Amino acid sequence: MLYNLLAPLAKQYDILNLFRYLTFRSGGAVFTALILSFIIGPKIIRWLKSKQAEGQPIRLDGPESHLVTKKGTPTMGGSMILLAVSISTLLWADLTNVYVWIVLLVTLAFGFIGFIDDFLKLTKRNSKGLSSRRKLVAQAMISIVAALAIQYVAPPALAGQIAVPFFKHILIDAGILYFPFVMIVMIGASNAVNLTDGLDGLAIVPIMIVAGCFALIAYLVGNHVFADYLQVHYVPGAGELAVFCSALVGASLGFLWFNAPPAQVFMGDTGSLAFGGSLGAISVVTRHEFVLAIIGGLFVVEAVSVIIQVASYKMTGKRIFRMAPIHHHFEKLGWKEPTIVIRFWIVACIFALLGLATLKLR
Repeated sequence: MLYNLLAPLAKQYDILNLFRYLTFRSGGAVFTALILSFIIGPKIIRWLKSKQAEGQPIRLDGPESHLVTKKGTPTMGGSMILLAVSISTLLWADLTNVYVWIVLLVTLAFGFIGFIDDFLKLTKRNSKGLSSRRKLVAQAMISIVAALAIQYVAPPALAGQIAVPFFKHILIDAGILYFPFVMIVMIGASNAVNLTDGLDGLAIVPIMIVAGCFALIAYLVGNHVFADYLQVHYVPGAGELAVFCSALVGASLGFLWFNAPPAQVFMGDTGSLAFGGSLGAISVVTRHEFVLAIIGGLFVVEAVSVIIQVASYKMTGKRIFRMAPIHHHFEKLGWKEPTIVIRFWIVACIFALLGLATLKLR
C-alpha cells in the first residue's frame, strides 16, 4: 500500500524514492511484522487462555512428559503470525502484483483449514480434529485454484514448466500433470511443516530460515540482471514475494519470543498448515519447487519418518523408530527437549545452505 501511495510521488519528494526499492520495503516488512508480533502477542495469548481453559489437547500416545509439561498451554498462536504477516505484507508490498495476492490468499486459506482443525480439537477435547480426508480435499482444492492462477499469470515460456536444480536450461513440460505436481508440492509442504510442529520452537525457526532463503530467491529470480547472471529462470513480478517472505521472517521471530521453551502458546495447525502452504506456493511461483525440498530438508525428514514408520508397521508389524515424527524418537531415547530443538535448528541451517548452493551450481 505504501508503495502504491508514495512511489508515484518520488519525483516531487526524493526521499520517497526509497519506496521503489524492494530491499527497503522488505526490510520494512521484517520490522513491521516483528513489532506487530510483540504488540499483539500478549493480548492474543491472554485471549486464547481465556477461551481455552485446559489448553491444547495432548496426544495420549505421545511422550509421557508432554502430559505434564504441555498441559494448559493454549494453541492457535499461528493466528498471531497470520495477522502480523498479512498487515505487514499489505502495508509494504505492491498491491497490484498478482503473485502477492495468490500467496497471501493461499496462506489465509490454509490457515483457515488449520483453524477449523484446532477448533475441533478444542471443542471435542481430543487430538484428532478435522479428518485427514477432509483436510486433504480442502488443501487439494486450494492448491488447484492456486495452480490455475499461477499458470495464468506466468510468462508463456514458463507456464506448465518445471525447473530442475543444477541444470540451467532444463525445463520439464509437465502438461496436464503440472496441476497434480503443484498440488503435491503445496500439500506436502503444508503437512510436513505441520508434522514438524511438535516441540517448543521446533517448527518456527526452520520456517523463518526457509522464508529468509526464499526472500533471496524471489528477489533474484524477479530481477532480470541477477537471474541472467545466476542462470536461473527469470519470473517477472516474483521479486515482490520477497516482501511477503520478509514479513514472515519478522513475524516468526516475534512468535519465537513467546514460543521459546517453555512455550506460552503453540502455533497449532492454524500456523503450521498456513505457512507450509505459503512456502509451497512461493516455490511454485519462483520455479524452485525441488529446491524447497532441499532448503526445507528438515521438514522432509520429519514427513518421511512418519511415512517410513507407518509403512513398516503395516507391512511387517514392526516400527523403525520408537515414535514418529522423528523428533519424538529422540525424546524416547532420552534427549532433552531443548537439545533436540537446537540440534534440529542446526540441521535446518545446513539444509538451507545446501539449497542456496544450487543457485550457483549450474
